[in-house]
Amino acid sequence: MDIVEFEGILRAGESSTVEFKRCGGNPEHDTYETICSFANHAGGAIFLGVKDDGTVLGVPEKSALSIERNIANVTGQPQSFSPTLFVETERFQYDGRTVIRIWVPPTSSVFRYKGQVWDRVADADRRIDGEMQITQMYIRKQNIFTEQRIYPGLTIDDLDSTLIARIRAMAGNKTPDHPWIGMDDQTLLRSARLYVRDYGSKAEGLTLAAGLLLGRDEVIADMLPAYKTDAVVRREDLDRYDDRLMVRTNLIDAYGQLSAFMRKSLPDRFHTEHDTAVSARDWIIRELVSNILVHREYSSPIPAQIVITDEGIETRNASRPVFEGEIDLDNFTPVPKNPVIADVFMQIGLAEELGSGVRNLMKYTKLYSGGEPVFNDGLVFTAFVPIRERGAEREDAVEWMAGKVDGTVGGIEDAVEYLLSAHSEITIAQIAELSGSDVRAVRRKVGKLVERGRLVALGKTRNRRYRRAGK
Repeated sequence: MDIVEFEGILRAGESSTVEFKRCGGNPEHDTYETICSFANHAGGAIFLGVKDDGTVLGVPEKSALSIERNIANVTGQPQSFSPTLFVETERFQYDGRTVIRIWVPPTSSVFRYKGQVWDRVADADRRIDGEMQITQMYIRKQNIFTEQRIYPGLTIDDLDSTLIARIRAMAGNKTPDHPWIGMDDQTLLRSARLYVRDYGSKAEGLTLAAGLLLGRDEVIADMLPAYKTDAVVRREDLDRYDDRLMVRTNLIDAYGQLSAFMRKSLPDRFHTEHDTAVSARDWIIRELVSNILVHREYSSPIPAQIVITDEGIETRNASRPVFEGEIDLDNFTPVPKNPVIADVFMQIGLAEELGSGVRNLMKYTKLYSGGEPVFNDGLVFTAFVPIRERGAEREDAVEWMAGKVDGTVGGIEDAVEYLLSAHSEITIAQIAELSGSDVRAVRRKVGKLVERGRLVALGKTRNRRYRRAGK
């Protein structure tokens, strides 16, 4: 284990893929519950000999070999783990203390520890009792896209023919010589991969994606009774809402309805690109709405949500994560959740190529509010876009940071520089307030500055402060 990497893990703390455990003579039952939850989720590392707050106590050196053997025996016993599980252990020294790292690989199976299924939610292990939740776990681990599920009873008569005509026209407007223009309805459906053949089962027919994109409302309700997107505005009435829209229609009309709802609820702020006025608001809406409709796990009963407050826009939708936790936008590798739906949206001009949405949100959020969006992936994918503009109390900072990013207010690093020019020590809250960024994004960026040796962290987690390195 690389010591620098380990210190970075200690600073970051526990997460969906990291757990700290005290350990004496042998691991406790909760260690095996965590092993089970990691195996059922996205894998991860358990560090024995570390307190929850990151303090390294170590394990007894004379017991280390016994601990490793115990882990191998328990995870390999059918009466304890079903199916049996292979994990790796690694022993290393840190500050004169022995730490054991247990590495649990991601798997395609659902595991039980002593007959009980465990899953990982954020930094906690959760016992799973409901059949629906266990079923969702099996679906999540299957290497299939649920949008491609064939519905033998779904026919072209269940689709809205006007919608087929609309996507044909929209594709033609985007690309004048688009091949869909000259195709009949059946050929178009095959070309868009909405009518497919499963070469394993030999089944053939329209898919879930076809129903969601082009189905009549009553057909969609029969296919997915829990499907809906709930959009609310909460500014005055924080307990309920000021305005609300519930959408249960096809994805093409849902895109239009949700976009219109958000446009009337958000102020417009224009900027100029190549001597042309561009609405940053409309770009933000476009990317958030297309994301919540395209990259969503439709087998989950969890409804999608859009919540607009004075602070920002938050979206939530069910997901099938490849990665768990906050997305590092500097090292982001996009993975399609519904490639067929995504391709149709791209063909008709409602979305762009995979990965461009995140880049657009970064760009236009900075132009709209000066902040940065934050994305977290897991069983529920969340996105937060700050929308509150800089206030008069930040005029000095705006002037100091002018010209840093095309004449707009700089990002988190510029806020750090400005604050350190006036203070010897600064906090996460101060940086978030000045930069207009979400606290989670600030904490992630500051952690990187510490790793690079630009900042030094002082104090415990609750009262942590930061100063320049070398001072």
